[in-house]
Amino acid sequence: MQDGLESLNESLAGLPPAEWRTRLSALAEENGLCHPLGDRHFATFIDQGKTLLVTFETIQGIQQLSEDAQPLGFDLVKNLGWSHLCVISDGDTWFRDGRIYGFFDQMIDDGFFEEFDKVIFYGAGPCGYAAAAFSVAAPGATVVAVQPQATLDARMTEWDDRFVEMRRISFTDRFGYAPDMLDAAEKAFVIYDPLESLDAMHATLFERSNVTRLRTRNLGGSVQTRLLEMGCLYQILSQAGRGKLTAHAFHKLMRARRENGPYLRGLLRRTSDLDRPILTALLCRNVCDRLRAPRFKKTLKALQERADAGEFTMPPVR
Repeated sequence: MQDGLESLNESLAGLPPAEWRTRLSALAEENGLCHPLGDRHFATFIDQGKTLLVTFETIQGIQQLSEDAQPLGFDLVKNLGWSHLCVISDGDTWFRDGRIYGFFDQMIDDGFFEEFDKVIFYGAGPCGYAAAAFSVAAPGATVVAVQPQATLDARMTEWDDRFVEMRRISFTDRFGYAPDMLDAAEKAFVIYDPLESLDAMHATLFERSNVTRLRTRNLGGSVQTRLLEMGCLYQILSQAGRGKLTAHAFHKLMRARRENGPYLRGLLRRTSDLDRPILTALLCRNVCDRLRAPRFKKTLKALQERADAGEFTMPPVR
């Protein structure tokens, strides 16, 4: 724990929404500042070190993903001594609000981002869109975006029918088309599952010379949750902050998925749905050899019965 940050140990879990926001604002003001940005947004800033992590998060995501109901950047503040700017929304807004534009304009005018040696922008989903879009405020920043949308402008992405209620919101004015906003970034990393077709289509729009697309096959539609479960997300951000994040380093971290139950169960469903009994048997054997996995053991037994009935030849045990 860094000196002066003891108050960040306070758990905010279980607090009613109004009290939660009041306590989070107080924690931020004790260690930096809290800035209201209208009815649905506010920002907190923890002033600590010369590396700045900028995260975009939702109230609902913070309360669901953190045991202490704290923004995810707080752990990196406490453990690595980073500074942290968190822009928070109530619900998925994609942060399309003039007050937020003005907030970043003011920081640009004040030279806020120039005070830091390294700036990292992070978000997932709608927050990943915002991380990419607002990174233009800090030229030379590194961006890590999980399953980001490029835009919800129907003229560009009419094929994405998940967020039709947002089509009345402008994505063509300030900080609008996220891929173009990455032109000033030193590096950007877009993390997604290529089997999630709409996510993959958005990821393709981010193709740029300074963008590395990192595929997490079979992690599904909740990639950020899986990364947190595997203990990988903080390592990814830490490496980004040290300039060490590469495709090779990322894929080494992804070996942790071999121990992740939701990933393994999703892989089992996929091989079963494809009716690949030999591949499914090999998967089940591998998992049963390493983990306590009743579902895989049961599936392997059923496959052995099918093999005994002559449906296919069971692969030999090595």
